[in-house]
Formats: sequence, structure tokens, C-alpha cells
Amino acid sequence: MSDTNIDRETMGRLAKALSFISSAEDPAVVAMKLAAESGVKKDIKQARTLFLRVKPAHRNAALAMLMDDD
Repeated sequence: MSDTNIDRETMGRLAKALSFISSAEDPAVVAMKLAAESGVKKDIKQARTLFLRVKPAHRNAALAMLMDDD
């Protein structure tokens, strides 16, 4: 995920999946929702940084939920 760009819609869906796995108050979830709504480059960078700090198992589970959704 080092150079992956996530569009705003996908980031919002990923935030919902992660909030289901962890909590809606998780800093990564809050940052991802903000980035999905604003689209501001700074917000997107912060969301990506916090998402990469999430436990790998939670991160992988959230990504798997998106794959199952398609």
C-alpha cells in the first residue's frame, strides 16, 4: 500500500468497514471520514498515515470487507 491512491468514495467505504471492526471513534476512522468528505490533500495524507498505523489484522479485515462488497 506504499503507493496506492484511494479515491474519496472508496476511502469513505473503507472508513465504514474499519468503524465496524474497531470503533467509529478510532482516529483512523475519523480521519478517513474527514478526508472522504473534504478531499483535501492534507486530510488524505493524514488519513492514509493513520490507516497504516492500524493493526494489520484490522486493516486487512477492512480491505477484505471492501472486496466482498464488490
